[in-house]
Amino acid sequence: MTQGAHSSPGRRTVLGAAAVLGSAALSVGAGATAAQAHGRPAGARPRLPVPTVIAHRGASGYRPEHTLGSYQLALDMGADVIEQDLVPTKDGHLVCRHENDITGTTDVADHPEFASRKTTKTVDGTSLTGWFTEDFTLAELKTLRAKERIPGTRQENTVYDGRWTIPSFEEVLRWAEKEGRRRGRPVWLYVETKHPTYFRGLGLPLEEPLAKLLRRYGRHGADSPTFLQSFEPTSMQRMAKLVSTPRVVLLWTPDDRPWDFREAGDPRTVADLITPEGLKWIASYAQGIGPLLDLVIPKDKDGKLGKPTTLVRDAHARGLVLHPYTLRNENSFLPADFRRGTDPAAYGDVFGAYKAYFATGIDGIFTDQPDTGLLAAADFRAAR
Repeated sequence: MTQGAHSSPGRRTVLGAAAVLGSAALSVGAGATAAQAHGRPAGARPRLPVPTVIAHRGASGYRPEHTLGSYQLALDMGADVIEQDLVPTKDGHLVCRHENDITGTTDVADHPEFASRKTTKTVDGTSLTGWFTEDFTLAELKTLRAKERIPGTRQENTVYDGRWTIPSFEEVLRWAEKEGRRRGRPVWLYVETKHPTYFRGLGLPLEEPLAKLLRRYGRHGADSPTFLQSFEPTSMQRMAKLVSTPRVVLLWTPDDRPWDFREAGDPRTVADLITPEGLKWIASYAQGIGPLLDLVIPKDKDGKLGKPTTLVRDAHARGLVLHPYTLRNENSFLPADFRRGTDPAAYGDVFGAYKAYFATGIDGIFTDQPDTGLLAAADFRAAR
């Protein structure tokens, strides 16, 4: 039996028995060594409220995503968990970027010394032209500065362009450790492996160096204040053999076929994975799912919310936690019935949208604006 399988926590452990019965406390135990490493007294148990508010790429609604500035603001706002997406460098370091294509999130195009590295690649079947992390060493990436990914929607964020570098994941771990000691409680992280099959094919696997860092910083146990996640189920299966950190399988549209399935000739799609049989299979190596919000409540032809599916009930029946993605304040990202006015960048009735999604029984949610999510979660708990 693998290490991951031996101590793999189910939903009752991950959420805590009280949460399963309907209280608002998510609890994952921790031993003295890990507790001391994360800045809390030995024997203390890190706790998460339910519904849990997960800062998507940090406070990315207010700062350029995946920067220490975005992570720090999310933590200062009170976010329950902070997300990192991981891609590798040429020399095997893990850095925090949503994609390996850094054309739109850094000032790399302004660096003439890297002009020759602009290239076209096919990543998971999609042709992309730009600059890619796997063609740079960590030292080279550190000469770049981060910038806002969607300046047309979040023009206010562009004032912070150039303020921060691309953080390595080890930098984030050190930051979380420091903040944990300062606050006397752990800083929860939500860590995604991006395009793991693609990178393994390049000789830059993600899982082994990630497991090494998790062990180094005491985040490798079933009681760690950490979630791992991937759109490729086999990446989470691989992580289950390396560490016991709780694992989550991300799910996109029903017709999507995970890239590792395509490479292996597995005919299953997301529609197959969200059946009771598919969820049972996921529960054999993972503790949760991260579905697209549309898998929880589909939209009708007009873009308005329809009737919730049975996914929450079915996943909970298999002991799985549900952390769907991503709710944002701007009209362009909201269901049509929660938009206000005609400006796509203006805020809509996001509190109404939160209420509708929380009512389905989800265990948490990813959001670009954690302060809004925290208020919505507090409203929901107070009304129960």
